[in-house]
Amino acid sequence: MDIFRLIQDIKTHLQLSFNEVDRWFEKDTKMLNHQPSNGGWTVQQILEHIYLTNYYLLILIEKGSKKAMRNYLNFDLQSEIKSYSFNKDKFEKVGEYGAFEWIRPEHMEPKGELNLGEIRSLISEQYYQCLNYLELMKNGEGLLCKITMTVNRLGKINVYEYIYFLSLHAQRHVTQMKNNELETIKNFKNDFQNI
Repeated sequence: MDIFRLIQDIKTHLQLSFNEVDRWFEKDTKMLNHQPSNGGWTVQQILEHIYLTNYYLLILIEKGSKKAMRNYLNFDLQSEIKSYSFNKDKFEKVGEYGAFEWIRPEHMEPKGELNLGEIRSLISEQYYQCLNYLELMKNGEGLLCKITMTVNRLGKINVYEYIYFLSLHAQRHVTQMKNNELETIKNFKNDFQNI
């Protein structure tokens, strides 16, 4: 496994996911606050949820990266790199909206306590936090700590995989926001035809 390639791939995925999320802050108020017919979240609520989920994942990523760097002193990193293989397939469903039932903890549900500008700024900071952890563990150290991930029975995953998970989670919700947008456009067209 080329660990440097994996790190670069995760950076690229993060950049794409976060850029796509950031574009949603430019939408008009009607789009941001459209309540989907299925009773789901509005785009603004989804953006807040992405921030909240990132916040809690980054707590674990920070702990994991510190432990990985400590473990660097006691583990044979080259041996870990040689024996590691990244199972991309087991992660892909995380990025697919509706691929499996996902029971999220209550503390990750949007409460409407932050305005859109605050959420955007915080998500931008979270992106740079992810890049900083990847830079800190640029030689493969992220393999030296595993943290349990219960979502979709992923089990114990290393710190790089945790960062990738965070990026996939954002990607999942981009699809949800696109679904909201399509419904808003469809409703607008129907309203226009009824005039």
